[in-house]
Amino acid sequence: QVQLVESGGGLVQAGDSLRLSCTASGRSFSGSVMGWFRQAPGEQRGFVAAITWTGRTTYYADSVKGRFTISRDYAKNTISLQMTSLKPEDTAIYYCAADPDGPSVRSAQYAYWGRGTQVTVSS
Repeated sequence: QVQLVESGGGLVQAGDSLRLSCTASGRSFSGSVMGWFRQAPGEQRGFVAAITWTGRTTYYADSVKGRFTISRDYAKNTISLQMTSLKPEDTAIYYCAADPDGPSVRSAQYAYWGRGTQVTVSS
C-alpha cells in the first residue's frame, strides 16, 4: 500500500518556526514531483510548495515565499517543509502529496496524498 505520512504539526505562536516532514512508503517515488498543500477551516485546499525529483526547481505560493522552504531527502523518500515567521493565517491542516506522472504542480490533482497534520498559529 502506498502511504504518505506527515508529522511535525503543532501549536505555536506567531513568529515561531515549525518543520513538517512527510515520509513515503509502498513504492519508490523516484521521478516524482512532491509537494505540500494546506486547507484552513472553511477554505478549499490550496497549494503551498512543491519540489521536482532533481530538486533543481522548487515552487512556492506567493503567501509563503521567503518564509517556507521545501527540501527532499532521496535516501529516505522524505520531503520537509521548514516554516518560519509563522502567521495566524498559516493555520491549516497541511497535506503531503506526490505524483510520479508530473502534475501541474500548483493544482490539487496529485496521485497520492497523506492524511494531514494540523498546524495552529496563535497571535
